[in-house]
Amino acid sequence: MKDRYTATRTSLRTAGIMLLFTLVFTALMAGTYRITAPAIEASELAERMRLINDVLPPENYDNVLLEDFVEVGPVAELGLDQGGRIYRARRNGEPAALILEAVAPDGYAGRIRLAVGVDTGGRLTGIRVTAHRETPGLGDYIDPKKDRERAKPWIGQFANISFAEVAPERWAVRRDGGAFAYRIGATISARAVTDAAGRALAWANERRDALFAAETGSRI
Repeated sequence: MKDRYTATRTSLRTAGIMLLFTLVFTALMAGTYRITAPAIEASELAERMRLINDVLPPENYDNVLLEDFVEVGPVAELGLDQGGRIYRARRNGEPAALILEAVAPDGYAGRIRLAVGVDTGGRLTGIRVTAHRETPGLGDYIDPKKDRERAKPWIGQFANISFAEVAPERWAVRRDGGAFAYRIGATISARAVTDAAGRALAWANERRDALFAAETGSRI
């Protein structure tokens, strides 16, 4: 009986210690999160603005761009299965450009996520890859940070161009009879981004007025 009592007391004491450890650990984690959350959020916002400014020069707008947006549901033309967000740039209160989230679904290694800038004149202001899994050293040149041609990155050819310079039917890589360059040995990555860019530009041109007219933060 005494051994059973001792064993029970030991078990209860061990359980109490584990419970206390769990409570202390949880409290420490919660405290750490409260302390670090603002810094993490600020870092994420800074990275988002850096990306936006890569596709739309800051001098092209003067509003608080991250606070001026609309949500969209699934959009096949943009490759958005779950919907996404479109930011609206304005200058002196007038529409200036749209920043679209888009996805090229047919990259060599899967989906390629993009940020696409389109101004109110129907011109691409720039494109950046935000996430991809293309082959390192081969197809990852679509990301200017990975492109070996630092002085003239491949994706730079999509800046300041519209359907007036390149007709929609030629919005393809040269291997497919289009107007855009690609790198030998990694055609699929370039093709996917080029096709997605053309679709995003056409979609933005058709819906520009409605997108700017929508209430901020609304879902359309």
